[in-house]
Amino acid sequence: MFWIPIDRTKSVPLIRQIYDQIRIRILHGELAAGERLPSTRELASSLGISRNVAIEAYDQLFVEGYVEGKKGSGTYVAKGAYLDAVEQTEARSPFDIYQSENKPNDYIDFRSGLPALDMFPRKSWGKIAKQVCEDASDSIFGYDHPEGRIELRHVLSRYLKRTRGVHCHPDQLIITSGATQALSLIANLLLSPGDEVMIEDPITDEIQTIFTSPGATLYPIPVDKEGIKTKLFPRNRKPKFIFVTPSHQFPLGGTLSIQRRIQLIHYARKNDCFIVEDDYDSEFRYHGSPIHSLQGLDPDNVIYIGTFSKILSPGLRLGYIILPPALIRHCKDLKWFTDLHTPSLEQLTIARFIDNRDLERHIRKMKKVYRTRRDFLKECLKKAFGTEVVVSGDSTGLHLIAEFNNITFSEQIVHTIIQKYHIKVYPVEHHTIQKGKHSNKLILGYGNLSLEDIKEGIQRLKQAVTHEIIKHKKPLSLHS
Repeated sequence: MFWIPIDRTKSVPLIRQIYDQIRIRILHGELAAGERLPSTRELASSLGISRNVAIEAYDQLFVEGYVEGKKGSGTYVAKGAYLDAVEQTEARSPFDIYQSENKPNDYIDFRSGLPALDMFPRKSWGKIAKQVCEDASDSIFGYDHPEGRIELRHVLSRYLKRTRGVHCHPDQLIITSGATQALSLIANLLLSPGDEVMIEDPITDEIQTIFTSPGATLYPIPVDKEGIKTKLFPRNRKPKFIFVTPSHQFPLGGTLSIQRRIQLIHYARKNDCFIVEDDYDSEFRYHGSPIHSLQGLDPDNVIYIGTFSKILSPGLRLGYIILPPALIRHCKDLKWFTDLHTPSLEQLTIARFIDNRDLERHIRKMKKVYRTRRDFLKECLKKAFGTEVVVSGDSTGLHLIAEFNNITFSEQIVHTIIQKYHIKVYPVEHHTIQKGKHSNKLILGYGNLSLEDIKEGIQRLKQAVTHEIIKHKKPLSLHS
């Protein structure tokens, strides 16, 4: 007797239950090729179901090739539907794996570049998003242009001119899925195997990877408190472009002086190459007004990159490139081939958010919050380590640099701090191209940490430094 267990209390339809069980038996070889199945009438009678249910289950098996019908004879298992069994492991989703390897609940993460996620302007953003969705024409839900919505490009060009001194026509703007996509588009647009990129050192390792992926090589130039050291620019080099973060150098935090900006522009013009300006963290400057962009000094030769990830949320995945006219057409094509276009509703939402001055109000509010967190972090460092730590790079952005006397943060030490003390700190050395010059410095982000987390995190860091580093050396005079 051909028996299939069915459960009428399940939400799975009977047709699907029958289909699944016959399919699995065929795949596993329990029903061999050429074996005759009961007729739909017989199956319906034995299971106490409607014949139509049996017919639909068989039809699905027939469509997918598991069974075949022989006229006047019946339904048979088709050849070639048996799959050799392999040892099965319990399936785990990538998210489960990530969670299992992720930090415990009491983990404190000093990650840089992460804004206060709990202070995202949900109410005003949600109100605008609702209005956009209700007001938008039907076309907004279709395919759009790769360069982005004209509404956002118009608003953004005016906003950047007013706040950053950027000079551009809306047609020079291409909306991207964050700064990472903008950087990738530039790499694919300008670089080929064997090309050279002149770049700040240190600089985020992600950018190093993006620029070397097309086969280019990096020519590192050291930085100091005034940014990239233009006096060290080599003669007789032909880089495709020079990459800088002039408003707030990552990670050391320097601001490129006007003298060096001019030297940089002269060098790029002389060597017929572009300058790529990542306007990293420019909005959150705690002393004076934001520094004007490099692009405003030389719009024809500077490629400008901006993002809303640090201002609002990295979850929005919204950024932009401003290109010299000669590069626009090719970049639009690359954007199209990459992802067709950035989501349209989000573009229209942020366009209204900017146009209503909600963005500027949010920035003013968050500058106060971040200044408080920065000052408290500096206070905690001073209390814990006294003169044994020097703070720098704290005039702008969402992180600072803590430079320790006579301490080297090796990979093993950092791993121990993370695993044993449940704090995540980020050594500057990880982002260097020429190794060995910044091994005593840590990047400490504070944007997404409460005052309580900052205090607890620095206390744990002090414990880690005291017990894991200083106990193997001559003791330092740390404060109690």
